[in-house]
Amino acid sequence: MLPLSPSLLTTLAAACLYAAATIYQGTRLASGTKANKRLLVMLGVLALLTHGASLLTHLLTPTGLGLDFFTAASLIAVAVIALTLLACSRIPVENLLILLFPLGALTVLLAHFAPAGTVQIIDEEPGILAHILLSILAYGMFTIAVFQALLLLVQDHQLKHKHPSGLIKNFPPLQTMESLLFGFLWAGWTLLSLSLISGWLFVENLFAQHLVHKTLLACLAWIVFSVLLWGRNRLGWRGHKAIRWTLAGFCLLMLAYFGSKLVREYILHI
Repeated sequence: MLPLSPSLLTTLAAACLYAAATIYQGTRLASGTKANKRLLVMLGVLALLTHGASLLTHLLTPTGLGLDFFTAASLIAVAVIALTLLACSRIPVENLLILLFPLGALTVLLAHFAPAGTVQIIDEEPGILAHILLSILAYGMFTIAVFQALLLLVQDHQLKHKHPSGLIKNFPPLQTMESLLFGFLWAGWTLLSLSLISGWLFVENLFAQHLVHKTLLACLAWIVFSVLLWGRNRLGWRGHKAIRWTLAGFCLLMLAYFGSKLVREYILHI
């Protein structure tokens, strides 16, 4: 039997709260009715707080910040869900939570139960911390954009085939969904730009052997998102083309961080 440590208790509490919120929202959407926004956000905030408490037990070590593969994924999930919950008060993005709550549950469980790789202790200098924060926010914003793109894809498909499900009936109009997508993309692009600039300023050598792949892939992702936003502004790109470019940029960004991190921690052990 596992000892009931504070870390385990907060992990299980977060997973259960995420599951409860997902089931509640899912059943409401399946029946074609909107979930009570206040109740949904309240469940989300409680899940997020317990998730954060669990995360801190893994993130904070006696020698500094321990940001291994699954802890990093959990931290980004916290950022994504927090940003979405904050946005719910101003824009209609609560439907994203049906995808984000399961992501939160998965990452909080993996951070606690999955075997840790080679843990790299993070330098706590202000410049480095600023770079990490900007990077996490950029990843988080692009993650929201990708989930928004996937919902937009489903909505577009069902509307074209004229059989909208209960889920789609509760979505904002297609044009609003698309505008939200590009709003997230602009925010993510801005944060990624600041992250790259802070990396050049504060990271000693961005093209060191253990960073070169991450740097190049992140720059490629920045170019992809830049082209997408230019295409939207100049050529009116939308629909499936915008979704494809969004997914391509996101894949590059995930490879930049999680791909290189996975190889370093679990294959090369450095």
